[in-house]
Amino acid sequence: MGGAAHASGGGHGHDQHNGHGNGGHGHGGHGHGPAIVRHRDPGNRVVIVGGGVVGSACAYYLRQAGKEVTIVERAQFGRGASHANCGYVSPSHVLPLNKPGAIQKTLKSMFDRTSAFYLKPRIDFSLFGWMMRFASKCNKKDMIEAGHALNPILQSSAELYKELLASELQETEHEAKGMLFVFKTEKMLAEYDAVDALLREHFGVGARRIGGDELHRMEPALQPGLAGAYFYDIDSHLRPDRLMGAWRRTLESHGVTILENRPVKQIRKENGSARAIVTDQGEIEGDTFIFAMGAWTPKLSTELGCAIPVQPGKGYSITMARPEPCPAYPMILEEYHVAVTPFASGYRLGSTMEFAGYNDKLNRGRLDMLRRGAKEYLVAPTAEPVQEEWFGWRPMCADSVPIIGRTPGLDNTYLATGHSMLGVTLAPATGKLVSELVLGEKPHIDPEPYRVTRFG
Repeated sequence: MGGAAHASGGGHGHDQHNGHGNGGHGHGGHGHGPAIVRHRDPGNRVVIVGGGVVGSACAYYLRQAGKEVTIVERAQFGRGASHANCGYVSPSHVLPLNKPGAIQKTLKSMFDRTSAFYLKPRIDFSLFGWMMRFASKCNKKDMIEAGHALNPILQSSAELYKELLASELQETEHEAKGMLFVFKTEKMLAEYDAVDALLREHFGVGARRIGGDELHRMEPALQPGLAGAYFYDIDSHLRPDRLMGAWRRTLESHGVTILENRPVKQIRKENGSARAIVTDQGEIEGDTFIFAMGAWTPKLSTELGCAIPVQPGKGYSITMARPEPCPAYPMILEEYHVAVTPFASGYRLGSTMEFAGYNDKLNRGRLDMLRRGAKEYLVAPTAEPVQEEWFGWRPMCADSVPIIGRTPGLDNTYLATGHSMLGVTLAPATGKLVSELVLGEKPHIDPEPYRVTRFG
């Protein structure tokens, strides 16, 4: 969300950092020298740093409340982690990544370039600190606590999406078909039985268990002989780049200004408040500032004056023509951690988690891993032509709970980051909550679990 990403269309390797798109009221990505951008209505000016799905939702709800809103994006609007992820709207995804046993699995696989999780060996003190925080939460008590933090914002977002997709956000290829968690082995399926029981007991989130024969009848694109699946009917999916196009059309139609290719260098402050953000093209003044920069937010942690335990978790995807047969349902192929999303206009394999800092190289080994995993489950795992090969940096928070709220050191500055792998899912409720906090309204969900100060 709002972070840089790399994409190559059809395998041609062209870098899409370099677009020059304009947005809003004629404010383009490349101006004519430094200038101060001043708004027409002092006292009502909101500057949102980050042009991804979370920043867009924040802009929407604040504009609905009558604020004068400007989005400032470091690269191109909607081209970061929001661009080519797997597009899941997943209220079922209640459990955090911090689970009992996660550390052992991580240690086993982290130096294996062929595993879904990969940690590039290097000396990185911020990553080490993040890993220590993550490890401290890998127990059942903290897992349940994080689930209770995530569940309200997940369910709220699912309801808000129903409103948004029925009115403002058009042509997103949204389909409310549910989602399959598919298991190749009886052992893994049996292990998930305990997860299903826990989700039902603590969160009221249930799924239908499907045996192998029924699964093949339900989804003929899957190979026969798989162990089975769990089916979550509350989940849905959409095409993220279409979603971001819809967000842009909606925001601009409501008068939101979008400025592109303006990475923020620092924050100008006076008397405990932010007064402007500083870019290569000058200052942008405001009365309220919201930092929804995704994986890039920690770059400004010193300027913001607070700990932001977020690491860039590099995820990959391949988008291609629809294979024959093409899956009817989005699905997660559990043993190989591969996500599969069918769209009306294509088909996507995605996932993997690579902790390699802000490394901007497209690792073809990760793409090959997606293909190999899909081949274990699907009748036709791939198709030609390939439309796009992509990676984006997810904002992975150390406790798997997003960071939403006012910063402790600046009284007019807010964070909306750390959504990990749930940015698309959590964006609407995040935007609504941020708007309520800025306006001083009663929050529609309890903001306490997401507070910025929980990390000290």
